[in-house]
Amino acid sequence: MPPHTVKVSMQKKLFTELGLSPELLKAVAKMGFEEATPIQSETIPPLLAGRDVVGQSQTGSGKTAAFALPAIEKIDANLHAPQAIILCPTRELAVQVAEEVAKLAAFKRGVRELPIYGGQSYERQFRGLKAGAQIIIGTPGRVMDHLNRGTLRLDKVKMIILDEADRMLDMGFIDDIKTVLSHAPAERQTVLFSATLPRPIVELIKSFTRDPVNIRIESQALTVPAIEQVYYEVDRRSKREVLCRLIDIQDIKYGIIFCATKMMVDELTEHLMARGYLADKLHGDIAQAARERVMAKFRKRSFEFLVATDVAARGLDVDDIEVVFNYDLPHDGEDYVHRIGRTGRAGKTGRAITFVAGQEIYKLQNIIRFTKGRIKRERVPSADQVEEKRANDFSESLRELLEKGEYSRHDELIDRLLEQGYAATDIASALIHLLQGEKPRPEPVPEPRAYPKYEPISRGARENAGEPREFRERPRPPSRGHDDRPDAVSHESGMTRLALNVGRDHLIRPGDVVGMILGTSGIPKECIGAIHLLPKMTLVDIAEEHTKIVVKKLTGIKFKGRKLEIHPAA
Repeated sequence: MPPHTVKVSMQKKLFTELGLSPELLKAVAKMGFEEATPIQSETIPPLLAGRDVVGQSQTGSGKTAAFALPAIEKIDANLHAPQAIILCPTRELAVQVAEEVAKLAAFKRGVRELPIYGGQSYERQFRGLKAGAQIIIGTPGRVMDHLNRGTLRLDKVKMIILDEADRMLDMGFIDDIKTVLSHAPAERQTVLFSATLPRPIVELIKSFTRDPVNIRIESQALTVPAIEQVYYEVDRRSKREVLCRLIDIQDIKYGIIFCATKMMVDELTEHLMARGYLADKLHGDIAQAARERVMAKFRKRSFEFLVATDVAARGLDVDDIEVVFNYDLPHDGEDYVHRIGRTGRAGKTGRAITFVAGQEIYKLQNIIRFTKGRIKRERVPSADQVEEKRANDFSESLRELLEKGEYSRHDELIDRLLEQGYAATDIASALIHLLQGEKPRPEPVPEPRAYPKYEPISRGARENAGEPREFRERPRPPSRGHDDRPDAVSHESGMTRLALNVGRDHLIRPGDVVGMILGTSGIPKECIGAIHLLPKMTLVDIAEEHTKIVVKKLTGIKFKGRKLEIHPAA
């Protein structure tokens, strides 16, 4: 270990404590992050102070923001020349870093980033460099190519960052790295991140850094409780569908769902409620009084699922949690252990279910090594399995009701239908259709792609290394306070919010609204989304393709003794 190393354990700080400008704090808040990770907490202040830094951290520790935020902070927006160079081992990583830099620099006017890597059009890169991009993110080979062509100059560079230096060493980039470092001004800052520090990297540090601050994440082994732990490899776009399938097929009634950001908590809670689950949320934008109300309701089991960020769920003390979902992977093993420890308490059995998307499988492997536990891979249940489970549950409930005989008789109605020539089985099927609604088959969930263990890549193949780009998250829906009146626009993609002229004061319940819409319009039950009851009106989300037929069929009918009026809420 290099001398003067700062060992980082679980020391986390708020971003507001790190000395960042209001523009960067605004960008961080927009991305939904509430506090810095340990590596960010220890790295950002010395970089802002002008120190060189050597950081040892694994993938998923938040190191990109750890070096990107100080780099953006130091850019002179009026100087249209490269001022920060970020070297990455693969084009995929370069693209990912460039995307995060763009988000973090969103409110720094005049700051532009440019990824340059093999396989991309030279013309696009030439235009970006000529336009004066200040932050260059690239693979060493392509950066060297531009240096040799004279299209990239480093005389104005203030900071050079080597991301995953040990991996670049394995891929044969060490000479290119030395050349790039030699071309930059001597008074620049040098930042190096590496999971390991082999001898060539140590020599590189000695030759090209000046009294660096050495920071290493030091994980303390924690005891993993006796909890059944499984994970599912899920495409990022399919997480919500898989979550609902698992809840239904495993008949889960009480659990916590952890998300990485506030925006994802908002979005997922809205989706679960639209699908008919009882859910509420906790994150840093919710007032303390509202948080306490949510927690009191959750302890009383007034709703089924609490969707939360790690920060908001701190100190959460609730017994009998059936399952903890890691909808998004936590940053590290410590956070993972703290999350899943909220189930399986007091000697009871518990479950932890983790979703892994794309290259996150490597991050999960780090968590498994840290916890020294066994997390079993499971296959995503098919739509047919879910439908079979629903049918079996409904059949069992119907059988129990028939055996108990605790239901109202409707012999006169049934006799009237039989006299009209309808078969008893047809009558029963039609009634079940009205009760359940004919649900459209869920979209198929893509099979996860297999990710082989990383092996060193030859110099000839290195520019083409890397996995496919991951899909971006949807934009954050408009935020609203926990107890505020619902918006006039649906937050669910593909839904239109309609307003009805009846509400709580007319003794209306959500079930009444659903039954009336299904019975009158004949649309599938799955096409009805969130329902918000107000004193004098009701807001209901309807799938866009069924909006016209619902308005046409419902307008003017009698509902609870009132002539119904319905129109778009917006």
